[in-house]
Amino acid sequence: MSQINGKIHFSIRMDEGLHNKFRYVASYDGRSMSGQILYLIQKCVRDYEKEHGPISGEDLQ
Repeated sequence: MSQINGKIHFSIRMDEGLHNKFRYVASYDGRSMSGQILYLIQKCVRDYEKEHGPISGEDLQ
């Protein structure tokens, strides 16, 4: 992963069918594919922290 301006670049591979469906869902939600992925990651972290408590800096070591 590379980092530019404090942001980490993350890439994934997926088959074309899933890519097209995901692009459709992101567009339906008014987001770019990148924005949709970021939204889903943030939701995942929020849900985890709601169930297990906040993730601290110490947990990330």
